[in-house]
This record gives sequence, C-alpha cells and structure tokens, in this order.
Amino acid sequence: MFLSELKCATPEGTARYRDRLKSRSVDGHFRLQQGLWMSSIGIGTYLGGDDDASDGAYTSAITHAVKLGTNVIDTAINYRFQRSERAVGAALQQLFSSGQSSRDELIIATKGGFIPFEGHAPNSQEDMQAYFEKNFIQPGVLFREDIVAGCHSLKPRYLQNQLDRSLQNLGIEGVDIYYLHNPETQLSEVPRQEFYKRMLSAFELLEKNVAAGKIRMYGTATWNAYRVASTAPDYMSLGEMVELAKTVGGDGHHFKVIQLPFNLAMPEAFGYWNQRSKETQTSTLKYAEDMGITVMASATILQAQLAKNLPAQIVEILDGNLESDAQRAIQFSRSTPGISVALVGMSQASHVEENLKLAGVPPLPFEKYRRLFKDSGAVG
Repeated sequence: MFLSELKCATPEGTARYRDRLKSRSVDGHFRLQQGLWMSSIGIGTYLGGDDDASDGAYTSAITHAVKLGTNVIDTAINYRFQRSERAVGAALQQLFSSGQSSRDELIIATKGGFIPFEGHAPNSQEDMQAYFEKNFIQPGVLFREDIVAGCHSLKPRYLQNQLDRSLQNLGIEGVDIYYLHNPETQLSEVPRQEFYKRMLSAFELLEKNVAAGKIRMYGTATWNAYRVASTAPDYMSLGEMVELAKTVGGDGHHFKVIQLPFNLAMPEAFGYWNQRSKETQTSTLKYAEDMGITVMASATILQAQLAKNLPAQIVEILDGNLESDAQRAIQFSRSTPGISVALVGMSQASHVEENLKLAGVPPLPFEKYRRLFKDSGAVG
C-alpha cells in the first residue's frame, strides 16, 4: 500500500508512539482518528519572525514537543514565508537521524491556497511584482485571472505546484493531511456556484494526489467559514463539502479532516447550530462527528490572548490546580466533544514543557465542561 511505501503516519507507527509515551500521558491524551493515534495537543508554526533565530527556535520546539508527547505537527507553505515548513523539515530530519522518532509515528499537516513569498517579505511593490512574475506567471503556474483577493488561488495546477513545493520544504515524500487554506477567501470575489466548481476541481486534484501517494487525507482549514450564520457571505456548508468530495471520490473519498478556530473566546463550532443535517440544524462539531470527519482546533490560546487573566469562575471550572491560564485554555479546547486535537503555536522550549504537562492530565468530564456554558457568562 502506498502509505507504507512512502512512510506516512500509520496505525502501527502512531500506536508505537502512544505506547512509548505511556509514562508521560493519561487515557484521553491520544485519540484514535482516521485509523491513527493523534495526540490531543498539536504544535502549530504560524507566528514568528523571518529570521534564522526563529527558524532554529521552531526546530528545537518541534523536536522537544515530539519527545514530550505531541505527534501532530501543523504548518502551511505561507507561514513565515515558507520558513515554517523548512523548520519543520529540519526538525524531522533531526528526529529521524537521531532515532528519536520515525516517519510513521508523526502526523504532518500543511496547507495551500495563499500565494507565499520566499524567505522574507519583498522590500517594495516592484520587488513583489518581479517575484510574482518570475515564480508564477512566467512558468505558467498561475494566470492573473486565477487569483482572488490579490493573494489566493484554488487552481489545480497551482495547488499541485504548492503541494510539491511543500513536500520539498518538509523533506518528505508525503503529508498526512493537506488542507485547502481559507477557501472562503474565494467567496469575496466569485459567486457561490463558481466557488463550488473551484472546490470540486481542487478536490479532484487532491484525490489524484492521494492515489499517487503524496497525501493521506485532505480537508479545509478555515477561519470564518464554519463559525458564521448560513446567510453570511463567507459561510461554508460542511455537508456540501462532503457531497463535492463524494462527487470526485465516491463513498471512499478522502475529505476526512477540517481545521477551524476554537477557544474560550470563539466557541461557535460547539454552540452555534449552523449546519443542516437532514431536516434539523446542528453544530459544526456534531455534524463533523456524524460524518466521520476529524476536527483540529486552531487558535487554541488565541495568539496568547487567553494565556493570562482568565475570569475566576472559568479558572475554577477548568481546574484551578493547573499551572497557568495557557494550560486552562488548552484544557478547554482538548476537552470539547468533537475536537480531536488542540493546536498550539509553540516556538519556545519552556512553552512546550508547560503545555505538554497536560498530556498527563485527563480531559474534563463532560458534566464539568458543560458548566462553562451553563454557569458562566464568559463563554458561549
């Protein structure tokens, strides 16, 4: 099977990783999703400077996180001008060459859609245009009419280019998850029916790459799309995305994962019923669960805004014995029914050590979790 040939994450490899971390983790830290054992806390790579020091810090943080109980690593080609993918790649090489971990133990996710720069932001508008012409227009990767909002495209030839570049940056033969990055950006300029056509073509391209062994599964990484009212211009119906995937992949399609913001300040995916399931409305998390779709939560501590000064009532419910508000915010997301992995941006070893102590803490029982919505006006 192509997955073992390419040494992507496997059931056996992720189970081996889980078992090796037993002394540091409790039941509930690892969750079986899509046949893989995934840590309830994943490491994200979004923020940071475009400099060598930040690259090195991320590489060190990733290797440390894998040692302490994280086997889900999330990045994107446009994060830090492709530097984040390359920092992940450097970490993977260190982990594999040292024997600390192997490819089949780790779930690697990246994203494509936004047009990335190379290493740093252009110094001027002229430099930006020259870069764009040289790397995308002249080679025929993109035509000007392919671009939406000056920064985004879902054209299959462009996505193929970006996937191949991501694999090169990461230094691996296949990724476990490939997301279309904020596809709702397209809805700012194109009619909804045209958007569906573009998503259909993108899904067809991704299914071909599953067959070719370059990705294991795919999905959408969104910001607003699954959290807003169905009447909002940038709303996306998860059910319609599933139907598009079935159109190109049949019942065995590989649209198996979504990523969306979820935290104490943004709980809409749990509490807002904006998805239609048959004749009833339901939440995005419940609909995803019913359809067998794994949900990754981004912005878990909201770029550190939830890492301090949480209200006392929330602190008490989330366990006042935890060491920090950052831990409490992570505990909230990883304890939410329907959330499999809470992604946390971590570029410092001290933050990795603080956050990964939660691997040894059970998720909140649901009766206690629901108090956040029943007893506190600060959430929901």
